[in-house]
Amino acid sequence: MITKEAVYAAIETVIDPEVGFDIVALGLIYDVKIDTKQVLVTMTLSTKGCPLHELIQQWTKDAVLTIEEVEMCEIEIVWEPAWNISMASERVKKELCG
Repeated sequence: MITKEAVYAAIETVIDPEVGFDIVALGLIYDVKIDTKQVLVTMTLSTKGCPLHELIQQWTKDAVLTIEEVEMCEIEIVWEPAWNISMASERVKKELCG
């Protein structure tokens, strides 16, 4: 059985190379929905002009597909609510904001 915890753990392996933190800790993952063997990840990026937009999206999909039971993964990029640093984990905020 696929769990949200397993999906989040897989996505934690995706590092935003611009800041060096995983995208879960950055607060870029808004939701995970699981329907049998299919996963829908709703996420955002730190900026609309992110040059790594397509790569991060693909890395996220690839990470989820490493879970044995997952047969399909869809990534939905949303811009509302707009990402801001308050969405990041305390560790990330401390590192980035001092």
